[in-house]
Amino acid sequence: MSSSSVVQKTSLHEFHVEKGGKMVDFAGWSMPVQYSDQSIIQSHLHTRSACSVFDVSHMLQTRVHGADAVRFIESLVVSDIQGLAESSGTLTLFTNNEGGILDDLIVSKTAEGYLYVVSNAGCRDGDLKHMQDRLSSCKTEGMDVELEILTNALLAVQGPLMSKVIQQATDIDMSQLYFMKTTEACIYGVTGCRISRCGYTGEDGVEISIPEGSEHHILDCLLGSSAADVKLAGLGARDSLRLEAGLCLYGNDIDVETTPIEAGLAWTIGKRRRAEADFPGASVILKQLKEKPRRRRVGIVTKAGPPPRAGSTVLVDDTKVGHITSGCPSPSLKVNVAMGYVQTEYSKNGTPMQIETRNKKHDGVITKMPFLPANYHMI
Repeated sequence: MSSSSVVQKTSLHEFHVEKGGKMVDFAGWSMPVQYSDQSIIQSHLHTRSACSVFDVSHMLQTRVHGADAVRFIESLVVSDIQGLAESSGTLTLFTNNEGGILDDLIVSKTAEGYLYVVSNAGCRDGDLKHMQDRLSSCKTEGMDVELEILTNALLAVQGPLMSKVIQQATDIDMSQLYFMKTTEACIYGVTGCRISRCGYTGEDGVEISIPEGSEHHILDCLLGSSAADVKLAGLGARDSLRLEAGLCLYGNDIDVETTPIEAGLAWTIGKRRRAEADFPGASVILKQLKEKPRRRRVGIVTKAGPPPRAGSTVLVDDTKVGHITSGCPSPSLKVNVAMGYVQTEYSKNGTPMQIETRNKKHDGVITKMPFLPANYHMI
């Protein structure tokens, strides 16, 4: 959470209130959990069938400039940023020397020569200090690198009709902007926007970074689009959507006590980075990669009883083998979905287990994630 005791607001806060947004404190920010025109379930299903827009301006956006920008960011993350193609991005992880995950973030190598970085609102202060401390050390070593903190708004437009909506707004050929690609674009007449084909729902989507002052215009245009019925969506739908997609929430499913291998995120560690073993926590993480961790993140489905919640116990033959980190009823699948950590020997898909919630046990099964197939626009 932000170190400030004052709840912060995005530039669209009053817009959300006017539109019937139910505002809650999330990571030190006042954010809409839902809107008066839809229940959370209706908003979730609308995103799966049409198109929704989420205000994610509370997330930290930075640019890394300079000849040593890649070297700088690779001293903090596990991925092969050097090997990224131009105008491409990747999910990666800040790790500490013990192999713990400090945050998950997206780093993109832009055609303009800088790195564009988006990290979580809940880790905003810590991420910024982490980068600034490392920046100071790098500059002392004579490295050519600068960190720019953006004040841009950030809108996530998600759903199967997103491409039709955005194609109407820009001259960029959306059919050629594939998953995890990024480009500068003019959106609804606003120049200097950055559009990245990614999101947090499992659906086809983009995140649009918008120069300060133009976000109201772009959001009004999105909601008035003739290409689809675009609706506002809040944190409630965002959480159930990401859970169906098997995506982690930092602070719940991954944290400083979790390693990338335990979390099932070994794929973020580039082949070159594994060979060079020069990222923070490499000795711990690579040892786990070779020898297997003692626990693993898994998906779990239950068909009866209340949805598993964070902290619920996972049992096999009445013996505790793990715990739940996130769970909810799945609006799309009509079952309860959850993720959590279990001892590695019980992590195989299809393993029967029980979830103990409120002193009652309910049958479940270890299930492959994502629970719902992703709908990304791949090459």
